[in-house]
Amino acid sequence: MAAVAVIGGGGYTGGELLRYLVRHPQFTVAAVCGSSTAGESLDEVHPFLRGAKGLPKCITTFDAAEIAKQCELAFCALPHAASAPIVANLIARGVKVVDLSADFRLKDIEIYEKWYGAHPNKELVPQAVYGLCEFNRVRIKNASLVANPGCYPTAAQLSFLPLLQAGLRPKCIIVDAKSGVSGAGKKASSTTHFVEVGESMRPYKIARHHRHTPEIEQGAVEFGKVSPSVLFTPHLVPMSRGILSTCYIENPLAVDCQKLLVSAYKDEAFVHVVDQPPTTESVRYSNHAHLFSKHDDITGYTVVVAAIDNLGKGAAGQAIQSANLMFGISEQCGL
Repeated sequence: MAAVAVIGGGGYTGGELLRYLVRHPQFTVAAVCGSSTAGESLDEVHPFLRGAKGLPKCITTFDAAEIAKQCELAFCALPHAASAPIVANLIARGVKVVDLSADFRLKDIEIYEKWYGAHPNKELVPQAVYGLCEFNRVRIKNASLVANPGCYPTAAQLSFLPLLQAGLRPKCIIVDAKSGVSGAGKKASSTTHFVEVGESMRPYKIARHHRHTPEIEQGAVEFGKVSPSVLFTPHLVPMSRGILSTCYIENPLAVDCQKLLVSAYKDEAFVHVVDQPPTTESVRYSNHAHLFSKHDDITGYTVVVAAIDNLGKGAAGQAIQSANLMFGISEQCGL
């Protein structure tokens, strides 16, 4: 059994990590830390954990020295910029970390700072391994710091990377994606109140204004060896969780992309190529991704649809999948 900590345990992602970890046969939760929720009972912050055994009774403030004494691994589910200094403190004390913020996803510091502001711990960026398990598992196994991919980039990259690796060379990839409101985090804003979200759909940060765009492009270069531009448009839809991503990829030779996807993922436990367009309901509360593709002969584009749970495969589930690799156990353990 490896003892783990969840930093930022009061949020949606922190709660989802705990939902998985409470039934994980190889990890035991030794500490749950938070700031705004420090001192509160864990089962009051997350009522679905009431009665769960083996969890701390309350959320505590972060103490790196105590975490290092108790834990071999920490999941850091904090906002961007707030995460990096805590991750650096833990790494310096020999604790392995899976970081669920964007602080270590982008390898180019200039690009990071364009989208997120000054990087508080840029010296750690070179050692961070991008946690897209299906394409980077060898490096993840030997990592001490894993940068968990963003939810939108996870759905998009799972859709197009096998096609790029098979030889498609699009100049542009269009990604149109819809997300449930939990993707915006637990802190309410004027755009996430029920009266704003209910019975409505809202596009936001249109035309290269969303900070997941460079992450998606980085993945195309790193794993697909192609550098297309990405036109990414996210939408907020009136559901609590889930992402439905639709990618449009130039395919003038009408290569059979459904067949390519089936071949690429035939041995994967969590990525499934289905014979009908998937729904978010089909992957809810899971670490699974469902993919489907169809070619349009008139435009020469192939459409690839992906469904994931933004809190599962898009966050906590994928983080645990990486942690399993880091500790040499089955990727499916606890998932």
